[in-house]
Amino acid sequence: MAAVAVKHPTFQELGSEILVVSTDTINSHNEWQEKVLSRMVPGGARFPLISDPSGTIGSLYGVYDSENRKEMRSHFIIDPDGTIQSVEMLAPSVGRNVAEILRQLRALINNRSTGEMMPCGWEPGKPTLPGKNPPDAESRPWESWKPRNAF
Repeated sequence: MAAVAVKHPTFQELGSEILVVSTDTINSHNEWQEKVLSRMVPGGARFPLISDPSGTIGSLYGVYDSENRKEMRSHFIIDPDGTIQSVEMLAPSVGRNVAEILRQLRALINNRSTGEMMPCGWEPGKPTLPGKNPPDAESRPWESWKPRNAF
């Protein structure tokens, strides 16, 4: 979460909001913010830390582990229309890749504004693919994208 806090201004520049939801109590969020996160990131998290002790929110998103009474480590990118565009769930031992979350967000923003598709490995400035082909047009993705572009 510290990396998300560091990149929070970038998320804001992209017009997105961050909400953190966990089964931890409000008191534990406050304590963690004061004793841990603020030592790692000046000012700590500048986005809401939401307490969901009963797992209600996590259950709605399919990430609540009722046996352990915890939400699974996950993130969602939800577009302005309320449609989930990206979901990732990770084992607790695997850290998030904030750069990848930002890449996905940029790809979705690019698609929304241009209609273009972002191929495997797309980064800003790399070639895109046409969104919808005009009627009677033949799709020829091999002309604009090569597998080496994925790496």
